Amino acid sequence: MKRFKAIAVAAVATGVLAAGCSSSGSSGTTASGKIGGTVTISNESGGLWTCGFNPFNPSVQFLSLGILYEPLVFVNALKSAATTPWLASSYAWSNNNTTLTFTIRSGVKWSDGQPMTAADVLYTFNLIKAHPALDLNSVWSVLSNVSQQGDKIVMNFKNPAVPYFYYIADQVGIVPQHIWSTIKGDPAQYIDAHPVATGPYTVNPCTPQNITYQRNPSYWQPGLPKMQTVQYPAFTSNDPANLQLANGQAQWGSQFIPNIDAFYKSKSPDHHYWFPPIAQVSLFINQTVSPLTNVTVRQAMAYAIDRNRVSQVGEYGYEPPANQNGVVTPTFQSWLDKGQQSQYNYTYNPSKANSMLDAAGFTKGSDGIRVSPQGKKLVFNVINQGDYSDWVASMNEIQQQLKAVGIQLNQLNLSSNDFDNRLFNGQFDLAYYEETAGPTPYYEFRQWLYSKNSAPIGTAASTNYERYSNPATDALLEAYGATTDPAKQKSIVNQLQTVMLQDVPLIPVTEGVDWYQYNTANISGWATESDPFAQPAAFQVPDLEVMLLHLAPKS
Repeated sequence: MKRFKAIAVAAVATGVLAAGCSSSGSSGTTASGKIGGTVTISNESGGLWTCGFNPFNPSVQFLSLGILYEPLVFVNALKSAATTPWLASSYAWSNNNTTLTFTIRSGVKWSDGQPMTAADVLYTFNLIKAHPALDLNSVWSVLSNVSQQGDKIVMNFKNPAVPYFYYIADQVGIVPQHIWSTIKGDPAQYIDAHPVATGPYTVNPCTPQNITYQRNPSYWQPGLPKMQTVQYPAFTSNDPANLQLANGQAQWGSQFIPNIDAFYKSKSPDHHYWFPPIAQVSLFINQTVSPLTNVTVRQAMAYAIDRNRVSQVGEYGYEPPANQNGVVTPTFQSWLDKGQQSQYNYTYNPSKANSMLDAAGFTKGSDGIRVSPQGKKLVFNVINQGDYSDWVASMNEIQQQLKAVGIQLNQLNLSSNDFDNRLFNGQFDLAYYEETAGPTPYYEFRQWLYSKNSAPIGTAASTNYERYSNPATDALLEAYGATTDPAKQKSIVNQLQTVMLQDVPLIPVTEGVDWYQYNTANISGWATESDPFAQPAAFQVPDLEVMLLHLAPKS
């Protein structure tokens, strides 16, 4: 869920987060400060842990990318597109932005003591090429080949592809060839219960109820991490997770807390929170389900939803109402096509929704529910994360609003695992969900609309869960990736807004925020609004790692 201006194409100077005397033990002090202490994360996930850490499994990637398996470069979505070299010490574009060369950092070791080299990077990218299910962001749709030249990895693209830097450099965790080449069977199904990685922490132990991450004493950034232990308990509902935050048992929260000032902040002067907007929580509309295939139905639904009320009732106003253009504001205010927004005017307008459905021949029955000209009722199942109390409350509002125009939703509040399985495999009529975003609105549009990220019903899609497919839209997304001209990029994003307004493949309802609560009693170094060195929610990757590398126990 990242957003910032287009990533610069010049090489970045070498450097790491911090430097200092290395520590050979698991506790003690260094020139860079005391090492020790525990940080406990309270992030309600809706289920127990599977104790799998495969960085190519979208269900568990948030537990592995960064903290275990590191990327080549860290891209900060909240700080003007700042990039920090990570497993790559530098990078450079060439050949009219069709070649990207990474210099791989020396001196990095896997947690089993073996050296990490450019060969591991080459292996990782060839692995996701050989097994497309691992290619979560379809990077091989734009790559033509990847090769090794000494300590350098050279990536050649089919066309200029600067925006794909984010997916390649920041969103792919590098895995060890000496471990992954021995996997029997499909690596997409590999559990990875005992990960060997380069990150600042190792797993020891994991149970369904809790993951314990222990400091990696041989981590390549000297003196880091300073926190000895990270505890990550599994919560199946918000209430116990929120209680742990309020009473100080957990120091880092990443979830919705109703009436947060009274329930949480008032309990201690050390309790703080910050909710930066990042993406959009949307109603995903399965494009293969009739009569949702009728664009008039989708447009009428967009007019019938009162986004302001959903924001206030479901989210206590913490998440502002979204817009049908699909552009997060004020984060991307300069990208919003106000002319189109005014033309379509997707404000709450149930009268218009009723008129549109009437004109299209959808008549109301004696029960108030509309029936299509073919005799099919407008009754749909909507899947939701049953343990996200704010999403359930939001959907309750949406149900009432759509029923008022003759559309009935049956809310299925599911466990996290069940929800993910149905969402990824397209086994739903409607789904309430928040996709990931990126440096500009383009990235969220790509997650929503790029057909190459989707899959047939019954097969897991990496994104585009609603199964939207339009060759013209794919061409727009690919054209954006081929240009660094800001004017052309702006024009393409305007046309993508047209797709959202005309086709309504999904309905943005509220602007999703990074839920972030933090306790400063015994730990320093937290990200703040004045120092946004990383996205602050624990579910953001690889930002989770960057946050942990900044944290330190107070003396």
